[in-house]
Amino acid sequence: MTSRPRMRDPSTMLPGIVAVALFGVLAVVFLGASFGDAAGFPSGANITASIGYAMFNIFSVEGQSIVQSEGFLIAFEIIDLVLVAALAAAVMLARREGGGVFSSLRTDGGQESGGDDE
Repeated sequence: MTSRPRMRDPSTMLPGIVAVALFGVLAVVFLGASFGDAAGFPSGANITASIGYAMFNIFSVEGQSIVQSEGFLIAFEIIDLVLVAALAAAVMLARREGGGVFSSLRTDGGQESGGDDE
């Protein structure tokens, strides 16, 4: 026997009504907001080099248009930490219990040798 969801239950209608009201408020705020003119980088600016120069504390480079990139550097470092944490988590999840790191590289298809199988 399957049970059907109750559509008229007030305890299930309240979160839906709150979600629709929140969507309406956010729509009014976003549609009524005024954004300034788009500000771009100067022509010929090298953003990647600017991040590298900021990372190694180099301030003057001849012949290149340098952009203030401390904000980019912070975002770059945060992404770096997140990716390193994800890599470490992937390695921890990939390890097999009790087998060691090279247990999947066996030539016998991963079967345990019992000794009397010959």
